[in-house]
Amino acid sequence: MNILVVEDHQELANEVIDYLSKNGYICKWANNCSTALEKINSNDFDILLLDLGLPDGSGFDVLKEVRKTQSKMAVIIISARGELDDRINGLQLGADDYLTKPFALTELGARLYAIIRRIHGFTVNDLNIHGFSLQLQDYKVSYDGIPINLTKKEFDIFQYLVLNKNRVITRLQLTEHIWGDILEINSDSNFIDVHVRNLRKKLDKHTSLEWFETVRNVGYRINV
Repeated sequence: MNILVVEDHQELANEVIDYLSKNGYICKWANNCSTALEKINSNDFDILLLDLGLPDGSGFDVLKEVRKTQSKMAVIIISARGELDDRINGLQLGADDYLTKPFALTELGARLYAIIRRIHGFTVNDLNIHGFSLQLQDYKVSYDGIPINLTKKEFDIFQYLVLNKNRVITRLQLTEHIWGDILEINSDSNFIDVHVRNLRKKLDKHTSLEWFETVRNVGYRINV
């Protein structure tokens, strides 16, 4: 999952990004409105963590701009302004949640996970597909109760494809959502195909993978 943290206090931003990175999220940072909008317009973020009191304007203005073009991006407002009117205004403008400072990082993690579950329409901590079980919080995969040893990247790829089942996911999308900034990756590299090939080998030991499709010159799709 790609997250943009919009927070002008660098120490807090660093704490949030460090916590989220350790939990498998890809994070970018913006410390004002203009930088936030630039990054949003040039990247594909899944979630926006948005402070309201920014040096060059209000986070509400960023939220308004986001909702003009980004209907699917989840937004959590994180602000010291905990008044009822602010919370109502944020939710009415399209925020998915509102977290008042100070907050525990574990609470932020729980709210993020709840939003991700809601976005992808699942209500349990496990995903089951074609006999495979993915334990999302523990980064574990098994088939018919038999554990499968996947690397973190292999798990992330499998999870992302399952969450987007029946959709073709391009190599570019996998790069951005699993590895981060697409500008930092050599577009001619075949590292994505290598990871997918290794993933398929491990899964193929347990059952046929006719449903795990390679779309030539585009990417991959898991069919259900």
